[in-house]
Amino acid sequence: MLRIGLVIDDGLDRPDGVQQIVLTLGRRLTALGHEVHYLTSATTRTDLPHLHVLGRTVSVKFNGNRLGTPLPASRARIRRLLADVPFDVLHVTMPYSPVLAGRVVSAAGPRTAVVGSFVIYPQDAATRWGIRVLGRLERRRLRRFDAISALSEAARGSVREAYGRDVPVIGGPVELGAGTAPARTPDPDAPVRIVFLGRLVERKGPRELLDAAAAMPRTRPWTLTLAGRGPLLADLRARAAAAGIADRVDFPGFVAEEDKAALLAGADVVALPSTGGESFGMSVVEALADAGGVVLAGDNPGYRTPMAGLEDQLVDPRDTAAFARTLARWVDDADARVAAVAPQRAAARRFDADEITRQTLTWYDEALARRRG
Repeated sequence: MLRIGLVIDDGLDRPDGVQQIVLTLGRRLTALGHEVHYLTSATTRTDLPHLHVLGRTVSVKFNGNRLGTPLPASRARIRRLLADVPFDVLHVTMPYSPVLAGRVVSAAGPRTAVVGSFVIYPQDAATRWGIRVLGRLERRRLRRFDAISALSEAARGSVREAYGRDVPVIGGPVELGAGTAPARTPDPDAPVRIVFLGRLVERKGPRELLDAAAAMPRTRPWTLTLAGRGPLLADLRARAAAAGIADRVDFPGFVAEEDKAALLAGADVVALPSTGGESFGMSVVEALADAGGVVLAGDNPGYRTPMAGLEDQLVDPRDTAAFARTLARWVDDADARVAAVAPQRAAARRFDADEITRQTLTWYDEALARRRG
């Protein structure tokens, strides 16, 4: 049994990808008998065992997302925690803040293995520059890490650029469920159902999908579901009306976690045309596992890891004409949509939570051997 501290500078209240990774890994490690602690900031939830809230955060925009960056955490409080809980492993989400996770790393005992998972892909030059600068400032503390991994090939390149280290890729753990629902049986008399599931924000590409749907050459009848909530809702409604397709587009709003699989299973086409800034794509893996038909994903560096082997299903969302042609091809080809399901589910299984947890534990063991050997 290992005593593991999962360290994240941001809080654990939002259902964002990084938080999902931390919480899913924590649940799986706990189920295997390990003692898991969460070292975090500004978290209000009360359902997590061994939760240690070490500070407060302020909201900032970083890499196209809103996230919480921590205010300085008490060094004395961190030292007391690490004295009371002799961790075998401290697993840090990277890049990290020097004033919270960095202070935890500095206070780690000599027998504690410190490992880090690099979880972002910088989408612009300013973010890449900031990460490189942080790497230089943290050079001494980075030597305390016994192992570093990357969430995707895209994130791996960022580690190489920022830290000068070549690291293994360990993807995000995704709760896939049984994954045994059959492919959606095409109904020749029903409209083809196109589904988007995600935040209604610029980076996720709902505008580009709406524009591509409106620009499709003549096809079989179709409907478009834009599921999620966000600041683009009013704009998307207006665009659908202006394009004359408002009667084909619906906006069901937020979809609860337990209802996602049913929504995806009822889709003939799932389109997740993110324009960039993705480091991995938890939503893509979920769609690959549960979609009743084909999954189309934005051709960005982060999504290429879960879509490896399915490259003909990647789209450039900013090329409206090409996106519209690709969408129309899949709308019209029911047999191809059915044939896409089996390889998609095989691709998703690479990131099943059991498999990723197994890889993570092997990685922990290697780090512990280096630290204590």
